[in-house]
Amino acid sequence: MDEQLDEIEQKTNILAEKLLNQEMWIDFGFILVKILTILVLSSLIIRVGRVFIRNMLKFKSKAPLRFSERREVTLAKLLQNILTYGVYFIAFVTILSTLTIDITGLLAGAGILGLAVGFGAQNLVKDIISGFFIIFEDQFSVGDQVRIGQFEGVVQEIGLRTTKILNWRGELYILPNGSITEVTNFSIHNSIAVVDVGISYEGDINKAEAVIQKLLDGMPDRYEDLVGKPQLLGVQQLGPSEIILRITAETLPLRHWYIERQLRKELKLEFEAHNIDIPYQRIVMYSKGNDLEMENSIMKNLQKKQGE
Repeated sequence: MDEQLDEIEQKTNILAEKLLNQEMWIDFGFILVKILTILVLSSLIIRVGRVFIRNMLKFKSKAPLRFSERREVTLAKLLQNILTYGVYFIAFVTILSTLTIDITGLLAGAGILGLAVGFGAQNLVKDIISGFFIIFEDQFSVGDQVRIGQFEGVVQEIGLRTTKILNWRGELYILPNGSITEVTNFSIHNSIAVVDVGISYEGDINKAEAVIQKLLDGMPDRYEDLVGKPQLLGVQQLGPSEIILRITAETLPLRHWYIERQLRKELKLEFEAHNIDIPYQRIVMYSKGNDLEMENSIMKNLQKKQGE
């Protein structure tokens, strides 16, 4: 019994010496200060980083590409989450190192896990990275008319892994972002409408040009899709049976098809009003009976002349 009491007393004395050890408390204080400093710096870096991301996206929104508010919020949250998780991971590892905990095994395990995931899901990682840069660079937006490879249509959805495109026939294309290497965006800049109109060689080309120019001068007042006045470039080609004149007009994005149709219609009406012929192919049919009658008539005339 006395031996047990002595052992307890010894342990109590040892514990008391440790608790009253000044150097231990100083070291503990330094470690606590380091941990608090790491946490404060991490919080400060996250706050500054989030402000920087918001300001960067505001500057990006002034680019020629339309940067929608929904995509701006999505991209901001994505970048802020990446920043937060990255800073917290670094802070966690630094705190473990400060507590003299060996983190070599932890880092090695994380590296091996990352390699395993990378090799096992290369296409997925490629799609996600490509999708991130598509969103970050704002290569195209939802509602844009684009051509990606052999696929053309209106962008319905943009995700980190896939992009969905709907064509004019209702077919929905779902493309992995990793396969998107070239993009043609038709919705960024104004479009150009091009119309070729032909007049006959017998017609008055100066009169036709005057009629066309008068028509073009009044079109901007009737069509809001036009950007400025259409231009009559002049003679584009001398065809087999017609003189071809070319007209161009700058329109709002993707409105050139509508303007081309309206311009052809108005040209037809103006030419009819001013008696300007638009050449067209004519087919002349001869029947076999007419050919025989013509041959008989020619033979009779020849015989008559020989008799005389």
